[in-house]
Amino acid sequence: MQLLCLAGVLWCQSQTALAAASATQVAAPVAAQVAAPGADTAVSLSNATPLEKMHAQVRNWVAKTNGGSADEVQIAPMDNRLQVLPCERPLWVDHPFASKETVRVRCPSVAGAAAQNANAVPVWQLYLRIVSAGSGVAAVRSGAAVSANPVKMVVAKQLLQRGTVLTAEMLQEVDAPVLPNGQVDTGQLTSVKDVQMAELVRDVPAGTPLRSNDIRRAILVKMGQQVLMTVGNGNDFQIRVRVEALQDGRMGDQVKLKNVESGKSLSGLVIGPNAVKGL
Repeated sequence: MQLLCLAGVLWCQSQTALAAASATQVAAPVAAQVAAPGADTAVSLSNATPLEKMHAQVRNWVAKTNGGSADEVQIAPMDNRLQVLPCERPLWVDHPFASKETVRVRCPSVAGAAAQNANAVPVWQLYLRIVSAGSGVAAVRSGAAVSANPVKMVVAKQLLQRGTVLTAEMLQEVDAPVLPNGQVDTGQLTSVKDVQMAELVRDVPAGTPLRSNDIRRAILVKMGQQVLMTVGNGNDFQIRVRVEALQDGRMGDQVKLKNVESGKSLSGLVIGPNAVKGL
């Protein structure tokens, strides 16, 4: 071959050019296949953000579970205040409620399927609203408009035991599913603000919507304990002093107090755990 090339340099160069062109023609379709993915894989998963990876897996799960194409699955925008954190394991995705509009996404803390680890506490979990799932499942009924301000419901982020005094960190607001008759369940609580400083009367598993009969006003000030009393409006002056509660009190209750040093009786309004405002 070397002798032939020495004898005909032009021939060797032409053959090399033809070989390179053929290689390019063979590689072109492969490159085109890699560069023309579907909507969910437009961004390489290796370089995708946690949000993009989550959306891709949710779309694939919805399409596989309900039928249809992943490209047809539309996910409603998340609250800008929520942040999707990286997850080391494949996400657990399911429909926690009867409606197919809500999808729960969990980052598992243990290996294996969700069914095998029913009691495992996830690293984090989020709820997404499926606006459209294509021809497989009509998440939004045909002819029905998507509400600009969907009704919310409050769900537990984690297992909450009876007697727990609720705080915002334990709860999450998600879109409430619409019942077949077009109505919403009025027994479900709709705002985290409504349940803060309330006490659970039963155990509530993670992802379960809270209902009005699940809570009661919590006892935030207990008789015999010392509480912090604030006097003043905060603009002109404000004094804080430790006093003793002479009775139990819930949020908003007026309770009797005693100044431990002087023995003087006082009254205050319960404003938080072991906290009262002087009257």
